Amino acid sequence: MVGESAAVHIPSTAVPLPPDWRWDRLDEVCDGVFDCPHSTPLLTEGGPFVVRSQDMRTGVFRLENAGHVSEDIYRERIVRAEPRNGDLFYSREGTYFGIAAEVPAGVRVCLGQRMVLLRPKASECNHRFLRYWLNSPVMASHTQGHRDGTVAERLNLPTIRQLPVVVPPLPEQRAIAHILGTLDDKIELNRRMNETLEAMARALFKSWFVDFDPVRAKAKGHDLGLPKSLADLFPDSFEDSELGEVPTGWKVATLADFSLLNPEVWSKETRPAVINYVDLSNTKWGRIDAVIAYSQQDAPSRAQRVLRQKDTIVGTVRPGNGSYAFITEDGLTGSTGFVVLRPRRVDFAEFVYLAATATENIEALSHLADGGAYPAVRSEIVTATQVVRANDKILAEFSKRAASLLARMAQNESESCILVAIRDTLLPKLISGELRVRVG
Repeated sequence: MVGESAAVHIPSTAVPLPPDWRWDRLDEVCDGVFDCPHSTPLLTEGGPFVVRSQDMRTGVFRLENAGHVSEDIYRERIVRAEPRNGDLFYSREGTYFGIAAEVPAGVRVCLGQRMVLLRPKASECNHRFLRYWLNSPVMASHTQGHRDGTVAERLNLPTIRQLPVVVPPLPEQRAIAHILGTLDDKIELNRRMNETLEAMARALFKSWFVDFDPVRAKAKGHDLGLPKSLADLFPDSFEDSELGEVPTGWKVATLADFSLLNPEVWSKETRPAVINYVDLSNTKWGRIDAVIAYSQQDAPSRAQRVLRQKDTIVGTVRPGNGSYAFITEDGLTGSTGFVVLRPRRVDFAEFVYLAATATENIEALSHLADGGAYPAVRSEIVTATQVVRANDKILAEFSKRAASLLARMAQNESESCILVAIRDTLLPKLISGELRVRVG
């Protein structure tokens, strides 16, 4: 039990705890609360990972885009403590401040700037339960009232050490963490499945329309590995074009030949009473993380673009940030910071999405962006992206294959949204003791 010298500042939104639960301070349930050198670590191409606040999306340390540091810098940054499985990362500053994530097993990683390492006492505090508590709505509200800094949101180290922690009996902590963790594990599995499905769709697009693998194989007399009816659609030779060699009979086109640019915006007469808003900040690398519902009068002024199923949206402000997605449902409204590409034919939809958001095209848009604080590209630049146009039968066959992959992704995403809603409903009830878990 915490003593008088280590008083706990109980969150104002907290509810009374069950008799066998208690409040404690974070530094009382941890063997250590460690920071690291405050300098920004120099990144390298390989080596141990470094965790930064932007790598901690939805409370999970994402390795995909995490940076690396040299062995020398790694050793400098683990002098106080080397992160290990069972520890937590905690972001003390920036857009994602106040977010905790687990240190993954079998990964060498050090703290980046603005990060803190928490080492829970295994005899008192389950590390996964602590992660859920620190990421809970109660703590989000509490930390908002204790931040400092005028430019960036920030929690200083003494404040972090004094953060209140609710402490149920350890078996109950484990049971709560297991329930919430099971939901999160399925959500994470769906995310990884979708990464694989999207990679398959992109690989198919690149094979057919960038590398021209079926044409090259046919030119060499090799088996295309495709049904004969489909293989017969591909030519067996190349001709010159402004893009270099392209399959004989195929044309050089632009995305404007396949899609309409920004076809619909809301007017005062058509603007719905509830606007389900998709913003650039919530749209990353093909995934819409959140849709925010606004009343008509409270919606942001940028909530203008009408989105329809099978549209592609591409962010024009800082396009290198990867704010793009394939729309799989009606009833959404996009920011004017997006270009909306609506396929001219339904079987163009997947081609438009995969062409517009191919890595090389996003990089090209990033290099073309101009402006000061918010570099951007004009909408017409996106639709001017050059592509090759195969015959309609090949495009239709491609659409069938890519559509099945993107549809499975949409199903997984829909399931994950349901799981997130269940988790977010259960979490505050479980960690407050309002809903008890039977143990033993």
